[in-house]
Amino acid sequence: MTTPTSANPEDHGAQMSFDGRMSYGDYLSLDKILSAQAPLSDAHDEMLFIVQHQTSELWMRLAIHELTAARTLLAKGETRPAFKMLARVARIFEQLNSAWDVLRTMTPSDYTRFRDALGQSSGFQSHQYRLIEFILGNRNRAMLKPHAHRADLVALLEEELTQPSLYDVALTALNESIALPPEVLNRPRDKAHAATPAVAAAWAQVYRDPEQHWELYELAEKLVDFEDYFRRWRFNHVTTVERVIGFKRGTGGTGGISYLKRMLEVELFPELWHLRTDL
Repeated sequence: MTTPTSANPEDHGAQMSFDGRMSYGDYLSLDKILSAQAPLSDAHDEMLFIVQHQTSELWMRLAIHELTAARTLLAKGETRPAFKMLARVARIFEQLNSAWDVLRTMTPSDYTRFRDALGQSSGFQSHQYRLIEFILGNRNRAMLKPHAHRADLVALLEEELTQPSLYDVALTALNESIALPPEVLNRPRDKAHAATPAVAAAWAQVYRDPEQHWELYELAEKLVDFEDYFRRWRFNHVTTVERVIGFKRGTGGTGGISYLKRMLEVELFPELWHLRTDL
């Protein structure tokens, strides 16, 4: 006959006293995090709206951490750990995609009960989302304007515009094996990359002989994998907004759905997508 297992955590060595010692809540600063939800209305679903956006910002915080580290490692030629980080960022965006499923449980009637409390605030104003786009290479100085009221945020974004984008670093790595034109490599850093035939031809060469260019081939696929998840996130954003507010203008002043649908056409790594037609 077996002896019943004790349900008392202390019997299994669990620490139960934390006076003067670091606890789980202390380490994670849970008092700050869990007191950061401050609904401005009495609408039940405003809490859902706040938590969904706050958790999205936390995931983006991690994405920025991983993307900047991956870029630094790629620039040093340390591809293996960089590939792991890029794979992680793709899964971060899988988590961000899943968050839309929760938000879509909110109906138009639910949202209208607190929408006015949002004022002019909008996800369009997320500086972390803007930073991610800048890191990836979708750079547009006009997008600094929503942050003009915060000199620290403008400085952060301006600093990013002085750095090579993740795709710039990938193209530098590509150039080490297959020469690219100077105008590609010396493009102004604060400008978005535009698809060029020379870059498309170079990537196509990699894909036609992956065994010869395996690390470049894997780098390309890591970038495509990430952009795949990023595109899905944008698409889910569009469908969630349309489901909840239809074609109303966004709280931040954009055209709402019309603006978001235009963003679906943005390609971060265009040559890596276009070459698939020509192979």
